[in-house]
Amino acid sequence: MVVPPDTGSSSNIDILHEIGSRFAASDPLHTVLERVLQFVTAIIQCDSCFIYVLEDHALVLRASKNPHTDVVDRLTMRVGQGITGWVAEHRQPVAIAREAFEDPRFQVFNELPEDRYEAFLSVPVLCRGRLVGVINVQHRRPREHTRAEIQLISTIGFLVGAEMELARLEVENSELAERLETRKVVERAKGILQRDLGITEEEAYLAIQRQSRQRRKSKREIAEAILIGEELRRGKVGP
Repeated sequence: MVVPPDTGSSSNIDILHEIGSRFAASDPLHTVLERVLQFVTAIIQCDSCFIYVLEDHALVLRASKNPHTDVVDRLTMRVGQGITGWVAEHRQPVAIAREAFEDPRFQVFNELPEDRYEAFLSVPVLCRGRLVGVINVQHRRPREHTRAEIQLISTIGFLVGAEMELARLEVENSELAERLETRKVVERAKGILQRDLGITEEEAYLAIQRQSRQRRKSKREIAEAILIGEELRRGKVGP
């Protein structure tokens, strides 16, 4: 567990050194984002903190200080949409002291009570000049964010950008490997069905798809069952 820095007694240099040492380790994306949340909310005592990650040209809400299990990993917005999207598009921070919901750039999401919060600070997260994500900090009551606070949160965005990007790429590579493995298993299963049932490749795929729907299992699970059945027939599985 990360212990947030004591901003009341630590200098900004101490804070940044703490962040750098903590982010030296290679961890899963959500672990990295949780550490970012802890540091940001330790520096600015806020009522809400969101972290959006850029994925496939869209911003995905991946972490939240407040529990939002229904929208985290699901809520997305376009670059340019809302204040968050504006920050992503222009790669510049935005600080609004009061009535942020009245800003013409503001985008309302009915799932989020934070839509009615007064103060809003949003900064881009960059890696080698490329956008990685956006950090949003919100307050229920009006609040002036100091220049030092904006610079410090922006600097954190620069520091964690590379770590967030590496963690995101690891997730992406893992998902790609999983899809490739699933494709290989399904291809082998289709070949078995084609041979045993005398059907075409398309018919074999539709058969697997149909069983997947009827049994409420993934196509990979159905394909693996077919492969196990083949191995049993060949006597390759046994005590």
